[in-house]
Formats: sequence, structure tokens, C-alpha cells
Amino acid sequence: MVPILEDLETMARHAGKFLRAGYNPRPGSASRFEVNYKGPIDLVTDIDLQSETYLLNEINRRFPGHRIISEENGLTEGDADDLWLVDPLDGTINFAYGIPIFCVSLAFVRAGQVQLGVVYDPLRDECYTGERGKGSWLNGELLKVGSAQELSRSLLVTGFPYNIRTAADTNLGHYTDFSLRSMGVRRLGSAALDLCYVAAGRFDGYWEISINAWDIAAGILIAEEAGAIVTKVDGDPHVLTAPPSIVAANQVIHPQILKLLNNRPASSSA
Repeated sequence: MVPILEDLETMARHAGKFLRAGYNPRPGSASRFEVNYKGPIDLVTDIDLQSETYLLNEINRRFPGHRIISEENGLTEGDADDLWLVDPLDGTINFAYGIPIFCVSLAFVRAGQVQLGVVYDPLRDECYTGERGKGSWLNGELLKVGSAQELSRSLLVTGFPYNIRTAADTNLGHYTDFSLRSMGVRRLGSAALDLCYVAAGRFDGYWEISINAWDIAAGILIAEEAGAIVTKVDGDPHVLTAPPSIVAANQVIHPQILKLLNNRPASSSA
């Protein structure tokens, strides 16, 4: 048994209720959640865990025998041809600090290809959905990437690795390069929403040097179905194979981003 898009949307919206209920725009006041550290700058809250527990239970109940990879629980063994990639709270640092930019990301992969994807922003009630070969939508309205033709007139978005203090390539050099050659570069703190905003034309392009598959799987499909070209930073179209990296933009801006990324050595400085 395989899911349909409505299955993913129902689950993502319900998981979003945990995020909305736990969110505190004034985290210095009475806390509604507990925060723990997985690394020096990598957080997890009990809201992540509540959302993930719900999603794993629902997937196992509705689609027994499927394999699941989720951010906090890791691998749940099952049929490798039917795979779920689950991020129960993408943008945990934003969530913990009361910054209203975070989401639930849920993707279904069959035979190695993402078939269905949903990204749900519970504070804005924005539900991005995508189905292979059929399109992508924001709350039911068809999405289409922006029409920028020049990097110099493009608004971009990026992210930085959690191991930025020790990484060989911190992305800071690339950030400088693109800041000098575009209209600007934003850092929202949610890779899933970065991709959805490219799909919606809110950004003209997105790149990230080091990223996890569960962060981007749903967003990749949503962006591609809106007309984006999505590859690794070296142009490899198999984005979810290790080690994942990503560039997403329309057909004109994508090669311009790739050219700039690959014309400088990996560096921690400008």
C-alpha cells in the first residue's frame, strides 16, 4: 500500500499542531518546551520529539512495513523501496528562540525517487505540497519559480553547517561571493522552507554546502515541480545521495550559481 498526497498533508498538518501549541514567541518567559543539545549548536526540543513520535506512529499504522528515516529517531527498518524522510521540526533553533520560521517536512520516496512531498508552516498555515509529474501547490494554488534572468538581480538564500566551527568548507566564502554579486542573501534557518520559497518565487535561488536528506527531500520535489532545477553543488542531479549538498533555482539562474560556487576553492573566509 502506498500513500496519496492527502495522506501526507493530513499528517503534516496534525504534526504542525504540536509545533503551534508548543511555540512561545517570548522564550524568556515561561517555557513551553525543554531544550537539549545534540552538538555545540544543534538543538532538539521535546516538541521535536512529540511531533516525530506522532508521525512515526501514523506512518507505521497506515503503511506498515515501510522504511522510515527521521531526524531524531534515525532509521526504522522496512521495505527499502518504500521510504519516508521525516523532519518533525525543521528550524528548531528558530523555534527555541521564538523566531516564527519553522515547519514540518514529510516526503515519500519510491524506488529511490521522491514521489510525494509536503512542507507545512503551522504559524502561517501555509501548506506546500508536491506530487511527481503533477505539480506543486501552496494551499491549493499552483506554484511557479521566479523569472529572474541575472544573478545580479536575484535574491538568494543559504544555510550553514552545524559543524561550522570545524568544517573544511563553512560556506562563509561563498556567502561573501554571492552577497557581492546578487541583490542579497538571506539565511532563514529552515532548508525545507528555503526550497518552498524558491518554488513560490519568494527567492530566486538557494544553495547549501552540507545538509541532511530529511531537511530537503520534500522541498526538492516541490521546487522541481514548480520548475526549478535542483542539483548538488557540483551539478550531480542525485541530490539525496551522500554527501548531500544542494543548488535550486530556475533554469537561467541555476547555472550561474553553479559557476560561482565552483570557481572558488572551499574556504572558511572570503
